[in-house]
Amino acid sequence: MKNPMLEAASLLLEKLLLIANFRLFSVGALGEEKARSRLYEVGSFLRGDVLEVPRTHLTHYGIYLGDNRVAHLMPDILLALTKDEGRTRPVVSNKRLLLGVIGKVASIRVDTVEDFAYGADILVNHLDRSLKRKALLNEEVALRAEGQLGLTSYSLLWNNCEHFVTNCRYGTPISPQADKFCEIVKIIIRSQRSVFISALLGLVSVLCMGLASYTILPAILIPFILWMAG
Repeated sequence: MKNPMLEAASLLLEKLLLIANFRLFSVGALGEEKARSRLYEVGSFLRGDVLEVPRTHLTHYGIYLGDNRVAHLMPDILLALTKDEGRTRPVVSNKRLLLGVIGKVASIRVDTVEDFAYGADILVNHLDRSLKRKALLNEEVALRAEGQLGLTSYSLLWNNCEHFVTNCRYGTPISPQADKFCEIVKIIIRSQRSVFISALLGLVSVLCMGLASYTILPAILIPFILWMAG
């Protein structure tokens, strides 16, 4: 039987992570086409390589399949609304991505290196060094990625692009980015200040919005959960 408190905490963590990293693919409307027009030396990439694109707060990952093609996991709300590939095939916009994260719908899709990187610098197989793990053979990595193409569920904490890549590359789905974020949240929760601040905000919301279930319950439950978890 699932623990309701753990489910609630997991959902809260995912939404916090989403807010903290909203600018994952933000390059600006005016500079978007210019960014995607950047040319990359794809001849230096090998089939099965992990391509890593650092962003403002997060890093996006994909598996190079050869012939200027990259497999990567991308949230996309359109996948829940239509089966028309003519509409879902174009590069996923920020709005589609954000709503896809909220709706937990995604796909492992193939894009060009240019569309995958959005003009950012690309690191190759950097995870091998940072994780200090032995990678599978490149061809096996690519085959594992190709075998997972299509619709998939999405979770910022449990099934993101890094989980997909590490599963293909090392045989185990892990996400150091999500783990690091969880550790930061744990530190915040364990701080007694967070309990005091949440209680104070709850009191302010009750005073400003009046006595109602939607103000009283959060004002009581949130500080209580933080206190018990601390």
